[in-house]
Amino acid sequence: MGVKRSPSMCASVGIQGIAWAFGGMIFSLVYCTAGISVKEQWTHQPSCYVWSVLGKELSLTRAVYYIVMQCLGAICGAGVVKGFQPKQYQALGGGANTVAPGYTKGSGLRAEIIGTFVLVYTVFSATDAKRNACDSHVPVNSCTSLPIRFAVFLVHLATIPITGINQARSLGAAIIFSKDNAWDDHWIFWVGPFIGAALAALYHVIVIRAIPFKSRS
Repeated sequence: MGVKRSPSMCASVGIQGIAWAFGGMIFSLVYCTAGISVKEQWTHQPSCYVWSVLGKELSLTRAVYYIVMQCLGAICGAGVVKGFQPKQYQALGGGANTVAPGYTKGSGLRAEIIGTFVLVYTVFSATDAKRNACDSHVPVNSCTSLPIRFAVFLVHLATIPITGINQARSLGAAIIFSKDNAWDDHWIFWVGPFIGAALAALYHVIVIRAIPFKSRS
């Protein structure tokens, strides 16, 4: 997720508006798909499958399948935007993700790692089997989609001025825009999130899962 920033865009929508749009959409998607793929599509971005594969809750083959489908969806989405709003599309550089002016590639990479760590760790906590058993009085859709929504909102609020954190969206925009500058920083939007997701997975499995949860009587 994330967008190429421009003065006109930020003035008309604002960073908070963009972040809320991402958070609200994820809230809806998580709520609607929870019964279909409870632990497979929580945030609808490739890096979040790392924890499922590392935790042996999702096969590598299925993870690759989801990633490919998400990338195809992002490419189609970028194509639709280009077709329906060609002037805005060109003015905003096709929405291709780049590191914002004033920040180094290193800063962008760190933002991606930290943002993804926070998001994936929230997904871990919201879908943890021990927590679900402990808080069984709370409907699963409510106790998972809401914290994930706010995590998406807060992470985007912090990272949109620098980068963004969705690999599929970055790839779709870069392919459809098809300009050299769209690919200059593209590696950051894959390397950073996958490192952040792997760290969150390891932290949850090795540290948090080792802490016993007390069930409510």
